[in-house]
Parts: sequence; C-alpha cells; structure tokens
Amino acid sequence: MQTIDLEPRQDIYTVSRLNNEVRFLLEDTFPYVWVEGEISNFAAPNSGHWYFALKDAAAQVRCAMFKGNQRKLGFVPNDGSHVLIKARVSLYENRGEFQLIAEAMEERG
Repeated sequence: MQTIDLEPRQDIYTVSRLNNEVRFLLEDTFPYVWVEGEISNFAAPNSGHWYFALKDAAAQVRCAMFKGNQRKLGFVPNDGSHVLIKARVSLYENRGEFQLIAEAMEERG
C-alpha cells in the first residue's frame, strides 16, 4: 500500500465536513440568483416538495422548491415549462450535488 506524504499540520477533511463547508461557501457567495430555463424531470412526491432540473441548450442544474413557496404560484409547472426562478444556490450535502432552492417562480411563455 502506498502512503501519501502530508505536509506538517495539513488539515484532512472528511467528506461530510468538505460538503458542509462547500455548502456554506456557495450560500454565502450567492445569496439569491435569478435563473431562466426549461423544466425537465419534474417530480412532485408525497412530501409536497417539487424537484426538477432547469436547463438550457448547453447545461442543466438540479432544483428543489419546497411546499411553502409553491402557494405563491398561480400555476403548476411541468416538463417543458419555460420559467424564471429566484433561487438560493446550495449543495445537497448527502450526495455532494450542487443545486438551486427555488423561492419564487414565474412563467416565461
């Protein structure tokens, strides 16, 4: 087995600690962003939260919208809906996945 030489006092992170610190870094750096795109992979499980991807021609990002914020909407989105969302940038620590937490959403045509 090969041993990696560590510099004296080099800090070693656990996966949990790294994900937690990255989440705080993202949330502190990007308090709120407005993002426009098309919804895909929309899911509305029994929890009442919505999970979906927001995509454009070149990329996508995973998103969640919690039940309390949905009450403000006058529509229910679905796959193919073109929307504008106001969101917090975050990291889902359990899976180490970058995501947006949608606070508001409007249809864009």
